[in-house]
Amino acid sequence: MKPAPFEYHAPRSVAQLCELLERHAEEGKILAGGQSLVPVMNFRLARPAKLFDINGIRELDFLRVKNNVLHIGALTRHAAFHKPVVPGPTGTLLAEVVRHIAHYPIRQRGTFAGSLAHADPASEWCLVAVVLEAEIVARSVKGERVIAARDYFRGTFATALEPSELITEVRLPVLDDTWRTGFYEYSRRAGDFALAMSAVALKSVMGKIREARVAHGAVEDRPARCADAERALIEGKTPAEAAELVSQSVKPMQDLHADAPYRKDLVRATTLRALREARP
Repeated sequence: MKPAPFEYHAPRSVAQLCELLERHAEEGKILAGGQSLVPVMNFRLARPAKLFDINGIRELDFLRVKNNVLHIGALTRHAAFHKPVVPGPTGTLLAEVVRHIAHYPIRQRGTFAGSLAHADPASEWCLVAVVLEAEIVARSVKGERVIAARDYFRGTFATALEPSELITEVRLPVLDDTWRTGFYEYSRRAGDFALAMSAVALKSVMGKIREARVAHGAVEDRPARCADAERALIEGKTPAEAAELVSQSVKPMQDLHADAPYRKDLVRATTLRALREARP
């Protein structure tokens, strides 16, 4: 199939785009990489009357570190992370995760910020945003606001963004060398959407875990952390015990690929493997 008719706009600045969104937010969609939007338009599951192509807005194309924070512009492609973009645990985690995102051609066009805007529960970058405590910077004609990742995801394809807002950048704190990270996802074939995945970050001092972040994705309607598992690790519980707590805490989605009991088993396994990778 082909998309329904739409009006194409190619703004050249963020200010121009914000004005378009203010006037046409309810009937328009932003196009960056298009790897999620274009397929649903072709199937006519989405029928935006107007399409705002941001690829000509050069001020959104950046990837830089400032004050120990990684700033990821709205036009930064997945492929930028094929090699570590910063030294240490953060760069290592990003380079590990990106290999699981779809296929190589898609990673050349799709964007980090676009994944967060789409908010698919099975998005690897959405999970990373939660475990690394990202900040999402949103802009509109009213100004700029910063949304913490823990407050940003509202459900399947649902976020805290207003219709007239766009993501201009994502900010990731750069973890120092006292941290170790781990990631594991399960999908039926390489490039398929994950049925369950886990990401963890552990801060250790003198061989003891002082801070823990344990998050899962593709299991519920949004990525989430498990406070019980994090507390258990700080208290000295084993990775297997922490993984069991994650499994007990989730209320899994069910679909034709996996029922709820299967996803509970999967998230136990993915959490355990991610923890074993991250253990000091």
